[in-house]
Amino acid sequence: MNKGKKRILIGTLLAYAAVMGVIGCQPDGEPGITWLETNEEFGGGATTVSDVSVNAFGNAAPNLTGDKDLLFVTGNSFFNRNWVTAPSSTEDLDGLGPMFIARSCSSCHFKDGRGAPPAADEAPVALLFRLSVPGQAEDGGPQPEPTYGSQLSTHAILGTTAEGSVQIQYEEITGQYADGTSYHLRKPRYTFTELGFGPMDPAVQVSPRVAQHMIGLGLLEAIDEVTLTSLADPDDRNGDGISGRINRVWDVEKGQESIGRYGWKANQPSVRQQVAAAFVGDIGITSSVFPTEECADAELGCQGIDAGEPELKESILNKVVLYSSSLAVPKRRNWDDPTVLKGKQLFVEANCSSCHVPKLTTGTHPDFPEFSNETIRPFTDLLLHDMGEGLADGRPDFLATGSEWRTPPLWGIGLIETVNGHTNFLHDGRARNLEEAILWHGGEAEAAKKAFLNMSGEDRRSLVTFLTSL
Repeated sequence: MNKGKKRILIGTLLAYAAVMGVIGCQPDGEPGITWLETNEEFGGGATTVSDVSVNAFGNAAPNLTGDKDLLFVTGNSFFNRNWVTAPSSTEDLDGLGPMFIARSCSSCHFKDGRGAPPAADEAPVALLFRLSVPGQAEDGGPQPEPTYGSQLSTHAILGTTAEGSVQIQYEEITGQYADGTSYHLRKPRYTFTELGFGPMDPAVQVSPRVAQHMIGLGLLEAIDEVTLTSLADPDDRNGDGISGRINRVWDVEKGQESIGRYGWKANQPSVRQQVAAAFVGDIGITSSVFPTEECADAELGCQGIDAGEPELKESILNKVVLYSSSLAVPKRRNWDDPTVLKGKQLFVEANCSSCHVPKLTTGTHPDFPEFSNETIRPFTDLLLHDMGEGLADGRPDFLATGSEWRTPPLWGIGLIETVNGHTNFLHDGRARNLEEAILWHGGEAEAAKKAFLNMSGEDRRSLVTFLTSL
């Protein structure tokens, strides 16, 4: 490294240290970077819990007030209940379908965790497929595919035809690190079969999206617009190659554009709209937010089958929204281990922290004062970034292009294997571990990936060890 670049890197690290509060003293008394921060193990601030078991993602934030603890438990029961077809003796829990992907929220978010692609002999449940054709819908979002709508439903109730099935095949890709160590990646190929209503439009755009783990959603909603705007750099004015953008999406109930925060392309503005969209899109349950099923003219048997208008009682929707908003963030493990701290340093030096912003302060949450003014460590900026051709789905979503994705929060990723029994990552679960996930980065993250490729084996292991501590 030449002296100029070295001075820039040192200046960047010292600036990071000043912001993050990691300036300390070296043994000789001179100020330096210790990389160990006060309270950094509490990723969710006062909402953090110490549970690191198989139930790590299913705890209520410990600082909930009033009767929210009780409402959380009730919301949890509805989150886990299987919905049934109407009419039934359990009127509060009927209305499934007529077409659907899953029968319950927990079918995709098992133990409030992360989904994975299906095995070869399984139908996709936690991996769904968004569909569209070129153009925009009236709300500015994607234009649904004319026959199959905005999402492929792989199941249907009796008397109705499912939309289709999906077959997944993987292409192996090999490469080498700078030290000669080889690596293997897999690239998925999707084939739609058993289409119930004829072929799809030749111009169909397909976006596979796996269910994400659900911790800390209310905290992310409390991050104010000023903070997100300050993180955005759409024109890359600072010249670092990172140009995060805010996605502006349609807030159905407010009837106006809002900042997108949730979903792989930040296409939902709030926990409430995210939950309601999942109910109608994944389970076929209408609500006050989305009061009608999405049924194309060709889908005979879809129209006119419901369990009331809307099918989901407002009180149940509110409880599931409260539950989804209030899931606590698990405490970090081994945050002070020397290997973890070395990995943290490498994470920053590779500029991973430009998108996966380690520390933020929440603003005021209108419904949950418990989440207001909290110092949190989600490792996200909630912004859209171009991740390159390798990860592109080619499907725009509001302002998000076909190669842009929202920076996913990293808190809790080290517990995915414990909770969900797998280590699949990225939007479609193609990465079989965190190392593969890094190697798929491109576009704005190309420089960070190259830094990882040039690391020694020991440094690569330290960086991954840091990630598993989150």
